[in-house]
Amino acid sequence: MTPPDAPSPDRPVTGTMDEYHDMVQYARSTSMAVDDSVVLMPMKAMADLAAWAVATGRANAVWPFTFGLACCAIEMMALASSRFDLDRIGSLVFRGSPRQCDLMIVAGTVTYKMGLCVERLWHQMAEPRYVVSMGACATNSGPYSAHGYHVMRGVDLVIPVNVYTPGCPPRPETLLESILTLQKQIKTGQDVEIRRMWERAHRAQAERLKKAAEVSESAPVLVAASAAPQA
Repeated sequence: MTPPDAPSPDRPVTGTMDEYHDMVQYARSTSMAVDDSVVLMPMKAMADLAAWAVATGRANAVWPFTFGLACCAIEMMALASSRFDLDRIGSLVFRGSPRQCDLMIVAGTVTYKMGLCVERLWHQMAEPRYVVSMGACATNSGPYSAHGYHVMRGVDLVIPVNVYTPGCPPRPETLLESILTLQKQIKTGQDVEIRRMWERAHRAQAERLKKAAEVSESAPVLVAASAAPQA
Protein backbone atom coordinates (compact mmCIF):
# COMPACT_ATOMS: atom_id res chain seq x y z
CA MET A 1 0.00 0.00 0.00
CA THR A 2 1.28 3.42 -0.90
CA PRO A 3 1.39 6.09 1.79
CA PRO A 4 -1.32 8.75 1.81
CA ASP A 5 -0.79 11.70 -0.46
CA ALA A 6 1.68 14.19 0.91
CA PRO A 7 0.22 17.49 2.08
CA SER A 8 0.27 20.23 -0.52
CA PRO A 9 -1.53 23.52 -1.21
CA ASP A 10 -3.99 21.52 -3.33
CA ARG A 11 -4.50 18.95 -0.59
CA PRO A 12 -3.75 20.55 2.78
CA VAL A 13 -3.76 18.49 5.92
CA THR A 14 -6.86 19.28 7.94
CA GLY A 15 -6.39 16.85 10.81
CA THR A 16 -9.70 15.10 10.13
CA MET A 17 -10.57 11.59 11.22
CA ASP A 18 -10.40 10.40 7.60
CA GLU A 19 -6.74 11.41 7.40
CA TYR A 20 -6.08 9.77 10.73
CA HIS A 21 -7.60 6.52 9.52
CA ASP A 22 -5.57 6.75 6.29
CA MET A 23 -2.34 7.10 8.27
CA VAL A 24 -3.25 4.23 10.59
CA GLN A 25 -4.19 1.99 7.67
CA TYR A 26 -0.88 2.81 5.97
CA ALA A 27 1.03 2.01 9.14
CA ARG A 28 -0.79 -1.29 9.56
CA SER A 29 -0.27 -2.29 5.95
CA THR A 30 3.48 -1.78 6.24
CA SER A 31 3.75 -3.61 9.57
CA MET A 32 4.70 -7.23 10.07
CA ALA A 33 3.10 -9.32 12.78
CA VAL A 34 5.50 -11.61 14.61
CA ASP A 35 2.87 -13.07 16.91
CA ASP A 36 -0.38 -11.96 18.51
CA SER A 37 1.33 -9.44 20.80
CA VAL A 38 4.32 -8.16 18.79
CA VAL A 39 4.01 -6.04 15.68
CA LEU A 40 7.03 -4.69 13.82
CA MET A 41 6.55 -1.38 12.01
CA PRO A 42 9.09 0.09 9.59
CA MET A 43 10.85 3.17 10.85
CA LYS A 44 9.63 5.25 7.90
CA ALA A 45 6.00 4.46 8.68
CA MET A 46 6.53 5.31 12.33
CA ALA A 47 8.27 8.57 11.42
CA ASP A 48 5.49 9.52 8.99
CA LEU A 49 2.80 8.82 11.57
CA ALA A 50 4.67 10.73 14.29
CA ALA A 51 5.35 13.70 12.00
CA TRP A 52 1.70 13.86 11.00
CA ALA A 53 0.56 13.74 14.63
CA VAL A 54 3.01 16.43 15.76
CA ALA A 55 2.21 18.79 12.86
CA THR A 56 -1.53 18.38 13.31
CA GLY A 57 -1.27 18.96 17.05
CA ARG A 58 0.81 22.10 16.63
CA ALA A 59 -1.44 23.54 13.95
CA ASN A 60 -4.63 22.96 15.93
CA ALA A 61 -3.24 24.48 19.16
CA VAL A 62 -1.76 27.81 18.09
CA TRP A 63 -1.81 30.15 21.10
CA PRO A 64 -1.62 33.87 20.20
CA PHE A 65 0.12 36.49 22.27
CA THR A 66 -2.01 39.25 23.80
CA PHE A 67 -0.13 42.00 22.02
CA GLY A 68 -1.52 45.03 20.18
CA LEU A 69 0.13 48.20 18.89
CA ALA A 70 -2.56 50.31 17.22
CA CYS A 71 -6.05 50.26 15.71
CA CYS A 72 -5.62 46.79 14.17
CA ALA A 73 -5.65 45.39 17.69
CA ILE A 74 -9.35 46.30 17.98
CA GLU A 75 -10.12 43.95 15.08
CA MET A 76 -7.97 41.27 16.70
CA MET A 77 -10.00 41.63 19.91
CA ALA A 78 -13.20 41.29 17.89
CA LEU A 79 -11.93 38.01 16.43
CA ALA A 80 -11.79 36.53 19.93
CA SER A 81 -15.48 37.26 20.51
CA SER A 82 -18.27 34.69 20.26
CA ARG A 83 -19.39 36.01 16.88
CA PHE A 84 -16.37 34.57 15.08
CA ASP A 85 -15.71 31.63 17.44
CA LEU A 86 -11.94 31.40 17.12
CA ASP A 87 -11.94 28.48 19.55
CA ARG A 88 -13.22 26.09 16.89
CA ILE A 89 -9.78 26.13 15.23
CA GLY A 90 -7.90 25.93 18.53
CA SER A 91 -6.53 29.49 18.65
CA LEU A 92 -8.69 31.26 21.22
CA VAL A 93 -6.27 30.93 24.11
CA PHE A 94 -4.70 34.42 24.14
CA ARG A 95 -1.91 34.37 26.70
CA GLY A 96 -0.42 37.30 28.55
CA SER A 97 3.16 36.04 28.60
CA PRO A 98 5.33 35.45 25.51
CA ARG A 99 6.76 32.30 27.14
CA GLN A 100 3.34 30.64 26.91
CA CYS A 101 2.66 31.58 23.27
CA ASP A 102 3.76 30.47 19.83
CA LEU A 103 1.98 33.06 17.65
CA MET A 104 2.60 36.80 17.57
CA ILE A 105 0.03 38.90 15.72
CA VAL A 106 1.71 42.23 15.00
CA ALA A 107 -1.43 44.37 14.98
CA GLY A 108 -0.55 47.99 14.34
CA THR A 109 2.18 50.47 13.50
CA VAL A 110 5.74 49.43 14.34
CA THR A 111 8.10 52.32 14.96
CA TYR A 112 11.87 51.93 15.07
CA LYS A 113 11.76 52.36 18.84
CA MET A 114 9.05 49.72 19.23
CA GLY A 115 10.78 47.36 16.80
CA LEU A 116 13.41 46.55 19.42
CA CYS A 117 10.67 45.58 21.89
CA VAL A 118 8.91 43.44 19.27
CA GLU A 119 12.15 41.58 18.54
CA ARG A 120 12.80 41.02 22.23
CA LEU A 121 9.29 39.64 22.82
CA TRP A 122 9.64 37.38 19.77
CA HIS A 123 12.85 35.89 21.18
CA GLN A 124 11.06 35.20 24.47
CA MET A 125 8.35 33.12 22.78
CA ALA A 126 8.43 29.35 22.74
CA GLU A 127 9.75 27.45 19.72
CA PRO A 128 8.42 26.81 17.16
CA ARG A 129 7.03 30.34 16.91
CA TYR A 130 5.09 32.07 14.19
CA VAL A 131 4.25 35.66 13.20
CA VAL A 132 1.25 37.18 11.43
CA SER A 133 1.71 40.73 10.15
CA MET A 134 -1.73 42.31 10.49
CA GLY A 135 -2.52 45.38 8.45
CA ALA A 136 -0.68 47.67 6.08
CA CYS A 137 1.27 49.50 8.78
CA ALA A 138 2.94 46.34 10.10
CA THR A 139 3.55 45.00 6.59
CA ASN A 140 5.05 47.99 4.76
CA SER A 141 4.41 51.05 7.00
CA GLY A 142 1.10 51.76 5.26
CA PRO A 143 0.11 55.45 5.13
CA TYR A 144 3.39 56.36 6.85
CA SER A 145 5.52 55.13 3.96
CA ALA A 146 5.94 58.60 2.40
CA HIS A 147 6.60 60.88 5.36
CA GLY A 148 6.72 58.62 8.43
CA TYR A 149 10.44 58.61 9.09
CA HIS A 150 9.83 57.00 12.51
CA VAL A 151 7.93 53.94 11.16
CA MET A 152 9.66 50.73 10.09
CA ARG A 153 9.21 49.66 6.48
CA GLY A 154 7.79 46.32 7.57
CA VAL A 155 8.13 44.29 10.73
CA ASP A 156 9.97 41.60 8.75
CA LEU A 157 13.08 43.75 9.09
CA VAL A 158 13.47 42.43 12.65
CA ILE A 159 11.44 39.19 12.83
CA PRO A 160 10.35 36.59 10.25
CA VAL A 161 6.73 36.81 9.09
CA ASN A 162 4.71 33.76 8.09
CA VAL A 163 1.52 35.41 6.84
CA TYR A 164 0.81 38.97 5.71
CA THR A 165 -2.75 40.18 6.32
CA PRO A 166 -3.83 43.02 3.98
CA GLY A 167 -6.14 45.82 5.01
CA CYS A 168 -6.22 49.08 6.95
CA PRO A 169 -7.43 47.75 9.26
CA PRO A 170 -8.27 44.18 8.21
CA ARG A 171 -11.62 42.77 9.24
CA PRO A 172 -11.70 39.89 11.72
CA GLU A 173 -12.61 37.50 8.90
CA THR A 174 -9.37 38.42 7.12
CA LEU A 175 -7.32 37.69 10.22
CA LEU A 176 -9.17 34.39 10.61
CA GLU A 177 -8.18 33.46 7.06
CA SER A 178 -4.57 34.32 7.90
CA ILE A 179 -4.61 31.97 10.90
CA LEU A 180 -6.06 29.20 8.72
CA THR A 181 -3.28 29.85 6.19
CA LEU A 182 -0.74 29.61 8.99
CA GLN A 183 -2.19 26.25 10.01
CA LYS A 184 -1.74 24.98 6.46
CA GLN A 185 1.89 26.15 6.54
CA ILE A 186 2.53 24.29 9.79
CA LYS A 187 0.97 21.07 8.51
CA THR A 188 2.86 21.16 5.21
CA GLY A 189 6.21 22.30 6.62
CA GLN A 190 6.22 25.63 4.77
CA ASP A 191 6.76 27.50 8.05
CA VAL A 192 10.23 25.95 8.35
CA GLU A 193 11.16 27.04 4.84
CA ILE A 194 9.93 30.59 5.47
CA ARG A 195 12.04 30.77 8.63
CA ARG A 196 15.16 29.52 6.82
CA MET A 197 14.70 31.95 3.93
CA TRP A 198 14.35 34.89 6.33
CA GLU A 199 17.42 33.84 8.34
CA ARG A 200 19.53 33.56 5.18
CA ALA A 201 18.42 36.99 3.98
CA HIS A 202 18.96 38.45 7.46
CA ARG A 203 22.51 37.07 7.63
CA ALA A 204 23.29 38.38 4.15
CA GLN A 205 22.03 41.82 5.11
CA ALA A 206 24.11 41.78 8.30
CA GLU A 207 27.22 40.89 6.29
CA ARG A 208 26.60 43.73 3.85
CA LEU A 209 26.17 46.21 6.70
CA LYS A 210 29.34 44.91 8.37
CA LYS A 211 31.37 45.34 5.19
CA ALA A 212 29.94 48.82 4.65
CA ALA A 213 30.92 49.77 8.19
CA GLU A 214 34.46 48.45 7.69
CA VAL A 215 34.82 50.44 4.47
CA SER A 216 33.59 53.62 6.11
CA GLU A 217 36.01 53.17 9.01
CA SER A 218 38.98 52.63 6.71
CA ALA A 219 38.16 55.65 4.55
CA PRO A 220 40.34 58.76 5.20
CA VAL A 221 38.72 61.44 7.30
CA LEU A 222 38.84 64.93 5.79
CA VAL A 223 39.22 67.75 8.31
CA ALA A 224 37.84 71.10 7.36
CA ALA A 225 40.33 73.99 7.25
CA SER A 226 38.33 75.97 9.78
CA ALA A 227 38.51 73.07 12.25
CA ALA A 228 42.26 72.59 11.85
CA PRO A 229 44.40 73.71 14.79
CA GLN A 230 45.85 77.18 14.50
CA ALA A 231 49.62 77.54 14.28
